Amino acid sequence: MVSIKDVAKVAGVSDKTVSRVANKESNVHPETVEKVNEAIRKLGYVPNMTARMMRSSRSTTFGIITDYVSTTPYSGDIVRGIQDWANENKKTVLMANTNGEPERESETWRTFQEHRIQGVLFVTMYHRIIDPMPNAVQIPTVLVNSHPSKKRKYRSIEPDDYRGSTDLAKYVIQLGHRKIGYIRLNPALLGAELRIDAFRKVVRDCGLSQADLTVKLGMEGPIGNETNWVHQEATEMLSGANRPTALVCGNDEMALQAYLAALRLGLRIPEDLTIAGFDDFRLISLGLKPQLTTVALPYYDLGYKGAELLNRVLRGETPEEKHENLPCPLVIRGSSSTASPS
Repeated sequence: MVSIKDVAKVAGVSDKTVSRVANKESNVHPETVEKVNEAIRKLGYVPNMTARMMRSSRSTTFGIITDYVSTTPYSGDIVRGIQDWANENKKTVLMANTNGEPERESETWRTFQEHRIQGVLFVTMYHRIIDPMPNAVQIPTVLVNSHPSKKRKYRSIEPDDYRGSTDLAKYVIQLGHRKIGYIRLNPALLGAELRIDAFRKVVRDCGLSQADLTVKLGMEGPIGNETNWVHQEATEMLSGANRPTALVCGNDEMALQAYLAALRLGLRIPEDLTIAGFDDFRLISLGLKPQLTTVALPYYDLGYKGAELLNRVLRGETPEEKHENLPCPLVIRGSSSTASPS
Protein backbone atom coordinates (compact mmCIF):
# COMPACT_ATOMS: atom_id res chain seq x y z
CA MET A 1 0.00 0.00 0.00
CA VAL A 2 1.27 3.44 -0.94
CA SER A 3 2.06 5.58 2.10
CA ILE A 4 2.40 9.30 2.64
CA LYS A 5 6.17 8.79 2.86
CA ASP A 6 6.21 7.29 -0.65
CA VAL A 7 4.41 10.36 -2.00
CA ALA A 8 6.76 12.71 -0.17
CA LYS A 9 9.80 10.92 -1.62
CA VAL A 10 8.54 11.08 -5.21
CA ALA A 11 7.45 14.73 -4.86
CA GLY A 12 10.65 15.74 -3.05
CA VAL A 13 8.81 17.32 -0.12
CA SER A 14 8.18 16.55 3.54
CA ASP A 15 5.49 14.23 4.89
CA LYS A 16 3.82 17.27 6.47
CA THR A 17 3.61 19.06 3.12
CA VAL A 18 1.92 16.03 1.54
CA SER A 19 -0.55 15.99 4.44
CA ARG A 20 -1.35 19.69 3.96
CA VAL A 21 -1.96 19.18 0.25
CA ALA A 22 -4.13 16.09 0.85
CA ASN A 23 -6.16 18.09 3.38
CA LYS A 24 -6.50 20.94 0.84
CA GLU A 25 -4.97 23.50 3.19
CA SER A 26 -4.37 26.90 1.65
CA ASN A 27 -0.84 27.60 2.93
CA VAL A 28 1.02 25.63 0.25
CA HIS A 29 2.64 27.12 -2.86
CA PRO A 30 0.67 26.27 -6.04
CA GLU A 31 3.70 24.70 -7.72
CA THR A 32 4.23 22.45 -4.70
CA VAL A 33 0.54 21.51 -4.72
CA GLU A 34 0.79 20.49 -8.37
CA LYS A 35 3.96 18.50 -7.73
CA VAL A 36 2.40 16.62 -4.80
CA ASN A 37 -0.85 15.98 -6.67
CA GLU A 38 1.12 14.61 -9.62
CA ALA A 39 2.89 12.20 -7.26
CA ILE A 40 -0.46 11.21 -5.72
CA ARG A 41 -1.90 10.48 -9.16
CA LYS A 42 1.20 8.59 -10.27
CA LEU A 43 1.32 6.38 -7.17
CA GLY A 44 -2.45 6.06 -6.66
CA TYR A 45 -2.19 7.29 -3.07
CA VAL A 46 -5.44 7.40 -1.04
CA PRO A 47 -5.44 9.29 2.31
CA ASN A 48 -6.36 7.21 5.36
CA MET A 49 -9.55 8.96 6.48
CA THR A 50 -10.14 6.57 9.37
CA ALA A 51 -6.76 7.35 10.89
CA ARG A 52 -7.39 11.05 10.43
CA MET A 53 -10.73 10.77 12.21
CA MET A 54 -9.17 8.89 15.13
CA ARG A 55 -6.50 11.54 15.54
CA SER A 56 -9.00 14.39 15.53
CA SER A 57 -11.85 12.55 17.31
CA ARG A 58 -14.21 13.83 14.62
CA SER A 59 -14.86 13.49 10.92
CA THR A 60 -15.38 16.05 8.20
CA THR A 61 -18.17 13.96 6.71
CA PHE A 62 -21.82 14.87 6.30
CA GLY A 63 -24.28 12.01 6.06
CA ILE A 64 -27.31 12.13 3.76
CA ILE A 65 -30.30 9.93 4.56
CA THR A 66 -32.92 9.82 1.80
CA ASP A 67 -36.09 7.86 1.22
CA TYR A 68 -36.86 7.73 -2.51
CA VAL A 69 -35.19 10.98 -3.47
CA SER A 70 -32.83 9.43 -6.00
CA THR A 71 -35.74 8.22 -8.15
CA THR A 72 -37.85 11.38 -8.00
CA PRO A 73 -37.69 13.82 -10.97
CA TYR A 74 -35.28 16.65 -10.23
CA SER A 75 -35.19 15.99 -6.48
CA GLY A 76 -31.75 14.52 -7.18
CA ASP A 77 -30.75 18.17 -7.50
CA ILE A 78 -31.09 18.37 -3.71
CA VAL A 79 -28.24 15.88 -3.40
CA ARG A 80 -26.25 17.73 -6.08
CA GLY A 81 -26.61 20.95 -4.08
CA ILE A 82 -25.31 19.23 -0.94
CA GLN A 83 -22.37 17.75 -2.81
CA ASP A 84 -21.43 21.09 -4.38
CA TRP A 85 -21.44 22.79 -0.97
CA ALA A 86 -19.37 19.95 0.47
CA ASN A 87 -16.78 20.19 -2.32
CA GLU A 88 -16.46 23.94 -1.80
CA ASN A 89 -16.01 23.51 1.95
CA LYS A 90 -13.70 20.48 2.05
CA LYS A 91 -16.36 18.11 3.37
CA THR A 92 -17.02 14.51 2.39
CA VAL A 93 -20.55 13.23 1.79
CA LEU A 94 -21.79 9.73 2.61
CA MET A 95 -25.25 8.92 1.28
CA ALA A 96 -27.70 6.17 2.19
CA ASN A 97 -31.08 5.54 0.56
CA THR A 98 -33.56 3.81 2.89
CA ASN A 99 -36.48 3.33 0.43
CA GLY A 100 -38.64 4.50 3.32
CA GLU A 101 -38.02 1.28 5.27
CA PRO A 102 -37.74 1.80 9.08
CA GLU A 103 -35.24 -1.05 9.55
CA ARG A 104 -32.89 0.36 6.92
CA GLU A 105 -33.24 3.84 8.40
CA SER A 106 -32.35 2.54 11.86
CA GLU A 107 -29.35 0.68 10.46
CA THR A 108 -28.19 3.80 8.65
CA TRP A 109 -28.26 5.87 11.85
CA ARG A 110 -26.14 3.24 13.61
CA THR A 111 -23.66 3.17 10.72
CA PHE A 112 -23.35 6.95 10.72
CA GLN A 113 -22.75 6.97 14.46
CA GLU A 114 -20.10 4.26 14.18
CA HIS A 115 -18.28 6.29 11.52
CA ARG A 116 -18.47 9.47 13.59
CA ILE A 117 -20.43 11.34 10.96
CA GLN A 118 -20.29 15.03 11.81
CA GLY A 119 -23.88 15.89 10.89
CA VAL A 120 -26.84 14.49 8.96
CA LEU A 121 -29.11 15.92 6.28
CA PHE A 122 -32.38 13.99 6.27
CA VAL A 123 -33.80 14.46 2.76
CA THR A 124 -37.34 13.51 1.76
CA MET A 125 -38.61 12.88 -1.78
CA TYR A 126 -41.66 15.12 -1.41
CA HIS A 127 -42.55 18.03 0.85
CA ARG A 128 -44.01 16.61 4.03
CA ILE A 129 -44.00 16.46 7.83
CA ILE A 130 -41.60 13.84 9.16
CA ASP A 131 -39.84 12.78 12.34
CA PRO A 132 -36.72 10.62 12.18
CA MET A 133 -36.99 7.46 14.22
CA PRO A 134 -37.56 8.17 17.94
CA ASN A 135 -34.32 8.34 19.93
CA ALA A 136 -32.34 7.66 16.77
CA VAL A 137 -30.97 11.14 16.29
CA GLN A 138 -27.84 11.54 18.38
CA ILE A 139 -26.08 13.40 15.59
CA PRO A 140 -26.83 17.04 14.71
CA THR A 141 -29.52 16.83 12.01
CA VAL A 142 -31.26 19.15 9.56
CA LEU A 143 -34.43 18.07 7.72
CA VAL A 144 -34.49 18.98 4.02
CA ASN A 145 -37.70 19.32 1.96
CA SER A 146 -39.68 18.62 5.11
CA HIS A 147 -40.29 19.83 8.64
CA PRO A 148 -40.86 18.04 11.96
CA SER A 149 -44.08 17.74 13.90
CA LYS A 150 -44.57 20.35 16.61
CA LYS A 151 -43.35 18.02 19.33
CA ARG A 152 -39.90 17.63 17.74
CA LYS A 153 -37.22 20.30 17.50
CA TYR A 154 -35.09 19.58 14.45
CA ARG A 155 -33.91 22.39 12.21
CA SER A 156 -35.45 22.24 8.76
CA ILE A 157 -35.42 23.83 5.33
CA GLU A 158 -38.25 23.50 2.82
CA PRO A 159 -39.86 25.14 -0.22
CA ASP A 160 -42.43 27.89 0.31
CA ASP A 161 -45.26 26.21 -1.62
CA TYR A 162 -47.81 28.58 -0.11
CA ARG A 163 -46.09 31.74 -1.31
CA GLY A 164 -45.38 30.24 -4.72
CA SER A 165 -49.05 29.38 -5.21
CA THR A 166 -50.06 32.84 -3.96
CA ASP A 167 -47.90 34.47 -6.63
CA LEU A 168 -49.30 32.20 -9.33
CA ALA A 169 -52.91 32.92 -8.34
CA LYS A 170 -52.31 36.68 -8.34
CA TYR A 171 -50.68 36.46 -11.77
CA VAL A 172 -53.58 34.53 -13.29
CA ILE A 173 -56.13 36.98 -11.91
CA GLN A 174 -54.05 39.97 -13.04
CA LEU A 175 -54.27 38.56 -16.56
CA GLY A 176 -58.02 39.14 -16.33
CA HIS A 177 -59.17 35.55 -15.82
CA ARG A 178 -62.39 35.34 -13.83
CA LYS A 179 -63.37 31.76 -14.60
CA ILE A 180 -60.57 29.59 -13.27
CA GLY A 181 -60.24 25.82 -13.05
CA TYR A 182 -57.90 24.12 -10.59
CA ILE A 183 -56.94 20.43 -10.65
CA ARG A 184 -55.40 19.61 -7.33
CA LEU A 185 -52.76 17.15 -6.25
CA ASN A 186 -53.20 14.19 -3.91
CA PRO A 187 -54.45 15.57 -0.55
CA ALA A 188 -51.92 13.29 1.20
CA LEU A 189 -49.17 15.67 0.05
CA LEU A 190 -48.36 18.63 2.28
CA GLY A 191 -47.49 20.73 -0.78
CA ALA A 192 -50.90 19.96 -2.30
CA GLU A 193 -52.75 21.42 0.66
CA LEU A 194 -50.52 24.50 0.87
CA ARG A 195 -50.96 25.22 -2.84
CA ILE A 196 -54.75 24.95 -2.95
CA ASP A 197 -55.18 26.85 0.35
CA ALA A 198 -53.10 29.74 -0.97
CA PHE A 199 -54.96 29.77 -4.29
CA ARG A 200 -58.37 29.87 -2.62
CA LYS A 201 -57.30 32.70 -0.31
CA VAL A 202 -56.14 34.86 -3.24
CA VAL A 203 -59.44 34.23 -5.04
CA ARG A 204 -61.35 35.44 -1.95
CA ASP A 205 -59.06 38.41 -1.36
CA CYS A 206 -59.43 39.54 -4.99
CA GLY A 207 -63.21 39.63 -4.70
CA LEU A 208 -63.99 36.58 -6.82
CA SER A 209 -66.68 34.21 -5.62
CA GLN A 210 -66.05 30.56 -4.96
CA ALA A 211 -68.27 29.86 -7.98
CA ASP A 212 -65.57 31.48 -10.13
CA LEU A 213 -63.08 28.80 -9.02
CA THR A 214 -63.83 25.20 -10.00
CA VAL A 215 -61.65 22.74 -8.06
CA LYS A 216 -61.34 19.08 -9.05
CA LEU A 217 -59.30 16.32 -7.48
CA GLY A 218 -56.81 14.94 -9.97
CA MET A 219 -55.01 12.28 -7.96
CA GLU A 220 -55.79 10.25 -4.86
CA GLY A 221 -54.48 7.21 -3.00
CA PRO A 222 -51.16 5.94 -1.62
CA ILE A 223 -48.17 8.10 -2.61
CA GLY A 224 -46.50 6.58 -5.65
CA ASN A 225 -49.53 4.43 -6.44
CA GLU A 226 -52.26 7.03 -6.94
CA THR A 227 -55.40 6.82 -9.02
CA ASN A 228 -55.16 9.48 -11.74
CA TRP A 229 -58.25 11.34 -13.00
CA VAL A 230 -56.52 14.42 -14.42
CA HIS A 231 -57.27 13.92 -18.11
CA GLN A 232 -60.89 12.99 -17.39
CA GLU A 233 -61.46 15.96 -15.07
CA ALA A 234 -59.76 18.40 -17.45
CA THR A 235 -61.86 17.14 -20.37
CA GLU A 236 -65.12 17.50 -18.43
CA MET A 237 -64.18 20.93 -17.11
CA LEU A 238 -63.22 22.27 -20.54
CA SER A 239 -66.22 20.79 -22.36
CA GLY A 240 -68.84 22.92 -20.64
CA ALA A 241 -70.40 26.04 -22.12
CA ASN A 242 -69.16 28.10 -19.18
CA ARG A 243 -65.66 26.62 -19.21
CA PRO A 244 -62.74 28.28 -17.43
CA THR A 245 -60.40 30.56 -19.37
CA ALA A 246 -57.49 29.49 -17.16
CA LEU A 247 -56.67 26.03 -15.87
CA VAL A 248 -54.13 25.71 -13.05
CA CYS A 249 -52.69 22.28 -12.25
CA GLY A 250 -51.15 21.01 -9.03
CA ASN A 251 -47.93 20.08 -10.84
CA ASP A 252 -46.41 20.02 -14.31
CA GLU A 253 -47.23 16.36 -14.97
CA MET A 254 -50.89 17.23 -14.48
CA ALA A 255 -50.47 20.23 -16.78
CA LEU A 256 -49.22 17.89 -19.51
CA GLN A 257 -52.47 15.93 -19.32
CA ALA A 258 -54.45 19.17 -19.33
CA TYR A 259 -52.65 20.17 -22.54
CA LEU A 260 -53.66 16.90 -24.15
CA ALA A 261 -57.28 17.32 -23.06
CA ALA A 262 -57.42 20.90 -24.34
CA LEU A 263 -55.88 20.06 -27.71
CA ARG A 264 -58.22 17.09 -28.13
CA LEU A 265 -61.13 19.52 -27.68
CA GLY A 266 -59.69 21.89 -30.28
CA LEU A 267 -58.72 24.62 -27.81
CA ARG A 268 -55.69 26.79 -28.54
CA ILE A 269 -53.12 27.50 -25.84
CA PRO A 270 -52.94 30.29 -24.75
CA GLU A 271 -55.42 32.03 -27.10
CA ASP A 272 -58.43 30.06 -25.82
CA LEU A 273 -57.03 28.72 -22.57
CA THR A 274 -54.22 29.63 -20.19
CA ILE A 275 -52.60 26.61 -18.54
CA ALA A 276 -50.16 26.76 -15.61
CA GLY A 277 -48.41 24.13 -13.53
CA PHE A 278 -46.11 23.85 -10.53
CA ASP A 279 -42.58 22.39 -9.99
CA ASP A 280 -40.87 23.53 -13.24
CA PHE A 281 -40.14 19.91 -14.17
CA ARG A 282 -38.25 20.99 -17.26
CA LEU A 283 -38.63 17.81 -19.25
CA ILE A 284 -42.29 18.84 -19.37
CA SER A 285 -42.31 22.62 -18.87
CA LEU A 286 -39.80 23.27 -21.66
CA GLY A 287 -40.90 20.33 -23.82
CA LEU A 288 -44.49 21.50 -24.17
CA LYS A 289 -45.30 23.94 -26.98
CA PRO A 290 -46.01 26.62 -26.03
CA GLN A 291 -43.72 26.25 -23.04
CA LEU A 292 -45.45 26.00 -19.68
CA THR A 293 -45.94 28.81 -17.19
CA THR A 294 -45.20 27.28 -13.80
CA VAL A 295 -43.71 27.78 -10.34
CA ALA A 296 -40.19 26.44 -9.78
CA LEU A 297 -39.26 24.30 -6.79
CA PRO A 298 -35.77 25.24 -5.51
CA TYR A 299 -34.39 21.70 -5.31
CA TYR A 300 -30.71 22.62 -5.76
CA ASP A 301 -30.91 25.47 -3.25
CA LEU A 302 -32.62 23.19 -0.71
CA GLY A 303 -29.55 20.96 -0.80
CA TYR A 304 -26.93 23.69 -0.92
CA LYS A 305 -28.48 25.89 1.75
CA GLY A 306 -29.43 22.83 3.80
CA ALA A 307 -25.75 21.86 4.03
CA GLU A 308 -24.92 25.46 4.86
CA LEU A 309 -27.53 25.44 7.64
CA LEU A 310 -26.17 22.18 9.08
CA ASN A 311 -22.67 23.64 9.11
CA ARG A 312 -23.92 26.68 11.04
CA VAL A 313 -25.57 24.40 13.58
CA LEU A 314 -22.33 22.43 13.99
CA ARG A 315 -20.41 25.65 14.56
CA GLY A 316 -22.85 26.71 17.27
CA GLU A 317 -24.31 29.54 15.18
CA THR A 318 -27.92 28.85 16.09
CA PRO A 319 -30.25 30.40 13.50
CA GLU A 320 -33.07 32.55 14.86
CA GLU A 321 -35.65 30.59 12.88
CA LYS A 322 -35.82 26.84 13.33
CA HIS A 323 -37.51 26.43 9.95
CA GLU A 324 -36.35 28.15 6.77
CA ASN A 325 -38.60 28.55 3.72
CA LEU A 326 -37.02 29.03 0.30
CA PRO A 327 -38.83 31.02 -2.41
CA CYS A 328 -40.57 29.18 -5.25
CA PRO A 329 -40.29 31.67 -8.13
CA LEU A 330 -43.01 32.15 -10.73
CA VAL A 331 -41.73 31.28 -14.23
CA ILE A 332 -43.82 32.94 -16.95
CA ARG A 333 -43.76 31.26 -20.36
CA GLY A 334 -45.93 30.99 -23.45
CA SER A 335 -48.87 28.97 -22.06
CA SER A 336 -50.39 32.00 -20.30
CA SER A 337 -51.93 35.19 -21.67
CA THR A 338 -54.60 37.75 -20.95
CA ALA A 339 -58.16 36.51 -20.89
CA SER A 340 -60.06 36.84 -24.15
CA PRO A 341 -63.06 39.21 -24.10
CA SER A 342 -66.26 37.24 -23.53
